Amino acid sequence: MLSFIKKYWIGSIALLVIVSMGLGFLIGRNNPSSASRVTNISNMDSASTTAVDFAPFWKVWTTLNDKYVPTHSTTTPTDQAKVYGAIQGLAASYGDPYTVFFPPVDNQSFQDQISGSFEGVGMEVDVKNGVLTVIAPLKGTPAYNAGIKTGDIILSINKKSTQGMSTENAINMIKGPKGTQVVFSILRAGIKNPFDISVTRDTIAVPTVETKTKGDVFIINLYTFSATSPDLFRNALRTFIQSGDNKLVLDLRGNPGGYLEAAVDMASWFLPSGNLVVSEKAKVASDSQDYRSRGYNIFNNNLKMVILIDQGSASASEILSGALHEHGVAELIGTRSYGKGSVQELVPITSDTSLKVTIAKWYTPNGHSISDGGLTPDIKANLDVAKYAKGDDTQLDAAMDYLDGQPIPADIASSTTPN
Repeated sequence: MLSFIKKYWIGSIALLVIVSMGLGFLIGRNNPSSASRVTNISNMDSASTTAVDFAPFWKVWTTLNDKYVPTHSTTTPTDQAKVYGAIQGLAASYGDPYTVFFPPVDNQSFQDQISGSFEGVGMEVDVKNGVLTVIAPLKGTPAYNAGIKTGDIILSINKKSTQGMSTENAINMIKGPKGTQVVFSILRAGIKNPFDISVTRDTIAVPTVETKTKGDVFIINLYTFSATSPDLFRNALRTFIQSGDNKLVLDLRGNPGGYLEAAVDMASWFLPSGNLVVSEKAKVASDSQDYRSRGYNIFNNNLKMVILIDQGSASASEILSGALHEHGVAELIGTRSYGKGSVQELVPITSDTSLKVTIAKWYTPNGHSISDGGLTPDIKANLDVAKYAKGDDTQLDAAMDYLDGQPIPADIASSTTPN
């Protein structure tokens, strides 16, 4: 699925479909191979390590070997398991939730995700501000149908506290065979006490593109940036052109991202050839790259376009939104986007372990770091949850009002400073 060089999967967080919609990584680059990197590390010149005192590590190793007595709920790990645990701690010491070492069991789980294992609950989560948070449930999935919402804080999974839990560990607890249940303890803004939601796992059919017309406005709902998204998006644009309308809403709310190539291809329908879509800035300048429009550019100045974003819009959604906004194609309406502007590389360490490591950051055409707080909408429009439950989408209504030249009601909108 992701073996082709430079086919980036840059989805924001961790999608519990399970499919790696939010795992944000790439496989393969024009950099030195992963194998050579591992060799270089193992043959590191001793001079580079002389300033590091490993004595505390070995003292702890020896003390544990000599003194530790297993309790009724623990076992003594093997030496190899202890080494893997130490490496996990090394990766965690960077304080980056997207840089993670996968020992054999976790590595196999991760490989299952990126190969397209579609049994799960269908929501995207991340550790945000130190707590496990729902970024977006995918429409029509078990999580969505059970009532889980963007912004929900997950306090526990099957009665196990999520305090200090990594995203990957949460995935391992949440995923499971179709037909089985997982129970979440949820804390939701506006509700005083936590409450439980039980979700039955299922095989997930992830929606990609849906279209509809409301008055003289054509609406494209894009749910993911999958490998098939560019073709489906092109077909949606063809339908839009055939409608004869010139008002377009691209709804990216709750879209966690996906392939970089899909975002670049979609942007190319609106931008002249060579226009910058996004810049990748790596640690070494020679590894940095710019991604530019392919110049399909089929629209004229008569196009009136709005992109809807919210805190569930991440990664590839932010790349596309940022590019079209900063090139003057579209206005952004909604709430601030998530801010997932980094890309990870999956590096094989041994035959059955791997390291997912952050290797670059994404910048919009005007040089705004997507990781630096995400994208700020031109017009803030809040979603009235009570009205939405009755079929009234206040954010979409705001987009419609804007395209029609009508004022947006003050109770759902306020002016903000564009990025």
